[in-house]
Amino acid sequence: MHALITPADRLPVALLTGFLGSGKTTLLNRLLHHPGMARTAVVINEYGSIALDSLFVERTDGEVTVLTNGCLCCDVQGDLEGVIGTLFAKRDRGEVPAFDRMVIETTGLADPAPIMQMLLNQPLIVDNFRLDAVVTTLDAVHGMAQLREQAEALKQVALADRLIITKTDLTGAQQVDELLAACASINPQAVVFRSEAPIDPADLFGVDHTAIRHPSALLQPVHDHLHDIETFAIEVATPLAWLPFSRWLTAFRVAHADALLRVKGILNVEGESSPVAIHGVHHVFHPPQRLGGWPAGDSRHSRIVFITRGLPRARVEEAWFAFRSPLAEAPAPVRSSAASL
Repeated sequence: MHALITPADRLPVALLTGFLGSGKTTLLNRLLHHPGMARTAVVINEYGSIALDSLFVERTDGEVTVLTNGCLCCDVQGDLEGVIGTLFAKRDRGEVPAFDRMVIETTGLADPAPIMQMLLNQPLIVDNFRLDAVVTTLDAVHGMAQLREQAEALKQVALADRLIITKTDLTGAQQVDELLAACASINPQAVVFRSEAPIDPADLFGVDHTAIRHPSALLQPVHDHLHDIETFAIEVATPLAWLPFSRWLTAFRVAHADALLRVKGILNVEGESSPVAIHGVHHVFHPPQRLGGWPAGDSRHSRIVFITRGLPRARVEEAWFAFRSPLAEAPAPVRSSAASL
């Protein structure tokens, strides 16, 4: 594991993902008209998918288009890491307007995990950027079939911090409710919105990593028709010693990397007055971050959320209990929500 870092000066990068036809481009177009998107750089797959004329293009400089609302847009013509680095360098040299956030729109068939891993662990990227939110759009008409039949759609939902249910006006309330229940089983941590309602960029981006839900909030109905994805949390009441915990987590992720879709947590670490955030995807973990402070009234318990595929909760419990058993404190119970398909 890495040494602790402070994320203060690193730019937040959000991912906008969703299966083919789920409405992510429509959502992005709406967001780009919102004043809250000023000082945002948007990396998109191709300009043809967004009606830039309606966004009052101010000027174009190579691959970068500057909009009158202060946003920047560029298309990915090569390596994504290179595009991000180029934008950042132009920002520092004053060649493009300053931006405080980046949003990357992925293709409909993309697995978000490799992009998340790049943001979590590539040295030059980690020095200047940090992973913010994963925002996923899901089509209310075809969403259930996509979750059953398309591995990419399922993973996009499982990795999301924010879920936007689209096209609810094209189907019945019962179908929407079934889709919402399925999403709650796959990823009860995600905050869910419906696209017909006004959406403020502030609701989607700037994820507060201290706001990891209490494990009791993860108790949702189990849907036995969904893939073998489980979401569950570990809560520990007393401060954790960082070195032993770090060694345990390193060994655990090495042993189960393929099954760990996402791990995120807020920790009360011995000797630290502020919470420490951890965040990983498969075998790649971001350097742990010191956050600004505990929210008022927080219990200051450590809370770690696991989103796994093919790794039952019982095996994680067993590994955790084995780690905690030599210590004086008895391990806290693990609560979960699971889905299997």
